[in-house]
Amino acid sequence: MAVEHKTKEVTKNRTDFNKKETDGVLISFDEDIEVTGNEVETASKKELKEMPVIMSIENLNKEYSKGKSVLKEINFNIKQGELLSIIGPSGAGKSTLLRSINRMIEPTSGEITFDGKNITSVKGKELRHMRTNIGMIFQHYNLVDRLSVFENVMHGTLGYKNSLQGIFSMYTESEKEEALDIITELGIQDHIYKRCDELSGGQKQRVGIARALVQKPKIILCDEPIASLDPSSSRVIMDHLRKICSEKGITVIVNLHQVDVAKNYSDRIIGLNSGQVVFNGHPAEIDKEVIQSIYGTDFDDLITE
Repeated sequence: MAVEHKTKEVTKNRTDFNKKETDGVLISFDEDIEVTGNEVETASKKELKEMPVIMSIENLNKEYSKGKSVLKEINFNIKQGELLSIIGPSGAGKSTLLRSINRMIEPTSGEITFDGKNITSVKGKELRHMRTNIGMIFQHYNLVDRLSVFENVMHGTLGYKNSLQGIFSMYTESEKEEALDIITELGIQDHIYKRCDELSGGQKQRVGIARALVQKPKIILCDEPIASLDPSSSRVIMDHLRKICSEKGITVIVNLHQVDVAKNYSDRIIGLNSGQVVFNGHPAEIDKEVIQSIYGTDFDDLITE
């Protein structure tokens, strides 16, 4: 199958941040890195307020054992087409919150309303249908290494197929063409027939993004998608996630350890501490006081001046 090669504009972007790491939180970058696209544009407070709500989380709780709460009375709305970052120290409940949204982890109580339904109570066919509308990108990629880039990407269509179609990889021509277009958009068309264990970490993560996109989701959840990547690859991945929101209108929710990355790319930021929401606001509102409330300690260098 022929793959159309598209030239992607690559520019050099200089960040004037210092690279520091404090208690597992990456503060910022200080080096020339290649990025795709133009300057990052995020929503203003007014634009964010006008975005329609796509999901509501109300009184969400998660206990792994009696008396050990990981999430405590979580309440916030998620807007259509926004890039929402969730930040907080290790153990704050970021991954648990993200995986509760698509029911990879079962909440103990509370409601998540999506497409007019409380999805914490759906089961069977309804649960599978709900998951087709919520893509997932993982820190460690969750790819089948022995399969090609194309085969891994096509796995994103399996939620729409019956068991027989899935087992025998019965994909339509339109599904294949759409996957090829997405692979090209993400700049990995030259690797389409390579096994995924031959790729770099950044390339693998772009395969993960492509797999999520062919699923045709309304929301994409990203569980620390740049935690295992170098700064250059991290920038490329975040550029693509930003573009997905801005150009495709898909909501992206991303867990991040890098506070400055969250500030640069997000329309809104949620701060978690000990399983509770302690900040919910625009990136411009993030200052040292807010950082202290989220991380519970004095990070003098966490916010660059």
